[in-house]
Amino acid sequence: MIIQLEKGISVDQLNKLKEKLANIQYKTTEVKTQYGDYVICVGKNEFDIRSIGTLGGIKDIHQVSDAYKLVSKKWKVEDTQVDLGEGLKIGTGEFALMAGPCSIESEEQIKSTIDHLVKNGVRVMRGGVYKPRSSPYSFRGLGMDGLKLWYSLAKEAGIKIITEVMMTEQIEQMFDYVDIFQVGARNSQNFNLLDALGEVDKPVMLKRGMSGTVEELLQSAEYIFSHGNERIMLCERGIRTYEKAYRNTMDINAIAILKEKSHLPVIADPSHGIGVRRFVPKVALASVMAGADGVIFEVHHTPEKAFSDGQQTLNYRESTALIKNLKNAFRFREELVQ
Repeated sequence: MIIQLEKGISVDQLNKLKEKLANIQYKTTEVKTQYGDYVICVGKNEFDIRSIGTLGGIKDIHQVSDAYKLVSKKWKVEDTQVDLGEGLKIGTGEFALMAGPCSIESEEQIKSTIDHLVKNGVRVMRGGVYKPRSSPYSFRGLGMDGLKLWYSLAKEAGIKIITEVMMTEQIEQMFDYVDIFQVGARNSQNFNLLDALGEVDKPVMLKRGMSGTVEELLQSAEYIFSHGNERIMLCERGIRTYEKAYRNTMDINAIAILKEKSHLPVIADPSHGIGVRRFVPKVALASVMAGADGVIFEVHHTPEKAFSDGQQTLNYRESTALIKNLKNAFRFREELVQ
């Protein structure tokens, strides 16, 4: 059960509510976010909900049976829209495009990518400055120096940036230079990191774990929400299966299911989802028709020379064609819904 509290609820009113819930043996957890105050209630005893609803300071009460309560669509029927500022919104009728290299490599590369994105009307650039790599000898990013350079160039061009944070210790130092924090697949169940990201007022895109279920992804999002941050996006990026013909198994099914189970925006990552460059556009378009609120993909001026993930990265010509097709597919989908 989720109890939404009035903004002006008094301490006395809150104590009476908690006392009432304790009497019926319900465990309570207070949650304060940027947009509201809630009491999450867990218990099994049946009771007359009117005995709670008539108490002062209560805005609404929602019965939610899901283990993930705050991110569930059972209490919040209208989908969440994440506002990035400057007229850029993700979710509820707004389609998000995010593109950029796997790794930030140089000033020249940053400027070239920004030019490409601006020409194609893409307002969010992806890229990694801290890279979790399977091999300790692979390129692992330019760190804070690279992030500061990237952010200054992107801001000058009116471009927002999304990049991965890997440790709680990095959040504070990265905060002023990031528009969206990304939680990668390897950290999808790093609960200390999720807790910490819940305590900052900055959008978070949470990727599905490499072998994670839909419910595990939603539970991870619940960690962020329950610690105070409602500005969350979910990302389907494929899961690891026994199939060897491509990098991951892109779970298109999950996009439709997530849209049904949660009010949070869902972003598709076809680059990691299939990991084969020539198939990325097809998987991206399929994701749109499945209901994705946006697509994030990898692009590089010369994929063959990219420091990482060149095999799944589009060149500028391929990226331009995909962006055009994605916009058309989204408009077509919206017309079908109407």
